[in-house]
Amino acid sequence: MRLTITNQALDKLTELDNKDNTILALSYDTEGCGCGVNGMPTIALIDEKEENHQQVICDQREVVVHKQQATFFANEMTLDYNGATFRLTSPNEMLNPFIHVSTVSATL
Repeated sequence: MRLTITNQALDKLTELDNKDNTILALSYDTEGCGCGVNGMPTIALIDEKEENHQQVICDQREVVVHKQQATFFANEMTLDYNGATFRLTSPNEMLNPFIHVSTVSATL
């Protein structure tokens, strides 16, 4: 699995990241969706990698995904920022066009 982060998204993540060593985590949010397969791919900044995380290839910063949630993400993805929200896409689909800034930094 590979993630490319655009310059706009990288700048915003850097602005939100008040620590030097936070990790970008891909997650599959199922809260309020009814069951485990109904959810939305999203991102968050976390303090440390957990045992159940696997590394995501990314040239711009450290990125992980929960091993059991990796199936909900594409092999090739791009994270962009449009001035208001983050957007996670793959070559074949829009995974989540509206990742709000407040949810990304909520775990710090």
